[in-house]
Amino acid sequence: MKLPACFRLLALATALGIPLYTPAQQPAASAEALAADPSPRGHLILVLPFENHSTQPNVDWMSESMPEVMNRRLDSAGFLAISREDRLYALDHLGLPPNFRPSRASTIRLAQNLDADSVIIGSYSSDGKRITINARILDITSLKLNPPVEEQVDLPRLLDGINSLAWRLVRQIDPAYSVAEQTFVAADAKLPLSAFENYIRGLVEDAPAERIKHLQEAVRLDPTYAQAWLALGKLYFINQQFELAAAALDKVPRTDPGALHAAFDRGLASFYTGNYPRAEEAFGFVATQLPLSEVINNQGVAASRRNQDAAPLFQRAIDSDPKDPDYHFNLALALRRRNDIPGAMREVGECLKLRPQDSEAQALLVTLQGAASGGAAKTNASLATGAADSNSAGPLERIKRNYNESAFRQAAYEIDQMQAMKLETLPPAARAAAFASTGVRYLNNGLLLEAERQFQDALQADSTNEAAHAGLAQIRERSGDSDGARLQAQQSLQLKPNVDAHLVLARLDLQANQLSSAAGEVSQALKLEPRNAAALGLRQALQSRGQQVP
Repeated sequence: MKLPACFRLLALATALGIPLYTPAQQPAASAEALAADPSPRGHLILVLPFENHSTQPNVDWMSESMPEVMNRRLDSAGFLAISREDRLYALDHLGLPPNFRPSRASTIRLAQNLDADSVIIGSYSSDGKRITINARILDITSLKLNPPVEEQVDLPRLLDGINSLAWRLVRQIDPAYSVAEQTFVAADAKLPLSAFENYIRGLVEDAPAERIKHLQEAVRLDPTYAQAWLALGKLYFINQQFELAAAALDKVPRTDPGALHAAFDRGLASFYTGNYPRAEEAFGFVATQLPLSEVINNQGVAASRRNQDAAPLFQRAIDSDPKDPDYHFNLALALRRRNDIPGAMREVGECLKLRPQDSEAQALLVTLQGAASGGAAKTNASLATGAADSNSAGPLERIKRNYNESAFRQAAYEIDQMQAMKLETLPPAARAAAFASTGVRYLNNGLLLEAERQFQDALQADSTNEAAHAGLAQIRERSGDSDGARLQAQQSLQLKPNVDAHLVLARLDLQANQLSSAAGEVSQALKLEPRNAAALGLRQALQSRGQQVP
């Protein structure tokens, strides 16, 4: 999995307003310097399916469940986990079947093929009631196996066991990692195990019909299961059931880590059904988060189908990736719509330099040359009205059909690295405030693990940031750690009065039936924000139980 070209990173940084130089005009750390950083963050980690060492074939599906959960936890913890799709692609590239169980030598070869820094390997066994999971980390650089890590849980608590194991592995890679184990466990606390099993079976079954059946069951059991909706939408898309694909992919929340992938495929599905406004909106959403050339190009193609001037979008795509002939071809068509014949000829010429055998571009150049030399009135009329319209017999703009998830995830990760470099230039208090603000956004979207990492980084920069303590109090509360939540809320209030910390204490007191104390916390919150909806809701709940709020 190679790094995107430097010009793509520069274009992304510019599009997102991320300066690559500090205010003092000192060069920030380069991508090469980041790669050479001995810090464990930034590692590419490959998690292989675990081996079933029990005699029960009905738990074979759990083999793939281990990397599925661990990949999400590793990504949330700030590492870059290699996806299942990349792993399968690498196996195919090496001439190996998808269910291949590699030896130590072939594991190293697979990891090197994927540029992985570390590999997590493991096994599990079950007696029908409990499951024992063992895992080890293989450092590819030193070819050293770390000490084994083991978890034992009752089968209904499989997800808790995998998440606890993932936390212990993260701590083995990065001993300074400060997110609590309970936050890992809480990440899947609301996911029914039956829905998760159907999701995994929907990934690994051979027959597409069986895969769809299991994924449909997964989303029936848990209608909010974003990963299952994404997988189901992708299957519908592969089967060219584009209306169903768009509907399924639309179920993936925009705050979910898979939202960009879902929106890209939703844009294509909508495009193929002729719903160009919906396609343009989907590509536009992705472009605001990750403005890669493929996305901007597709946004422009969808706009062109609506007879909009997409020349600026195609020019942006070219600025990001000037070596793609399709972007020059699309810009040529957009300029032809404007009746800018010299400009259109220039772009077709660039297209043909990059792809000399492009017969469609050759034909377009002939047409443009005829128009430039005073061709027939019919040709000029066609140019004036835009022969690229979808009802025209002329050439159409070219859309990019493949979502390169590896490139997208790597680009997003590198943007995070550049943003981190930008934050390093700020004073500690400002850096802490920035981390805390990001943490609040993650927390509001239900991403507890990602939020805690931001709050911990904020406190590392400035231990007196009351918002970070209040954020951690809310995370502890949601993960069932009442004592930890109370401690963090009290620390936050000692630093500065704030509504969030008062409300955490109020909810904890209400849960413990300490109504008078809860009323006092709600009263303090309302003094700070008289119209706070959560505080007003708690006041009503207390009053319904006969407790007045001062």
